[in-house]
Amino acid sequence: MNKSLEEFLGSDYSRPLTLLIGSSEVVMAIWIMTKVKTKLNAIIQIAIVAAMNVLEFILVPDLLLWGRLNSIYAMLFIGIIYYNEFILNQRLKRQTSK
Repeated sequence: MNKSLEEFLGSDYSRPLTLLIGSSEVVMAIWIMTKVKTKLNAIIQIAIVAAMNVLEFILVPDLLLWGRLNSIYAMLFIGIIYYNEFILNQRLKRQTSK
């Protein structure tokens, strides 16, 4: 069970929301592998990771693996997503179209 969800939503909602979040992550992984609308996928990933980390930073920093420093790792992950989709993939598309 997700302790951070349980802490700020109560135990009544934590299990269904944990299952919903897990299922959503599986759907997102499948979407990534299909390579359909990759820019939209990247934008949604960035928004979800940023929102989740802001909420955890404010509401339950004591439950994060590295406390408030977790936000640094979240920003690095967001940077990797951005770089992969909007810089690296664009370069590769330009090279293959020549």
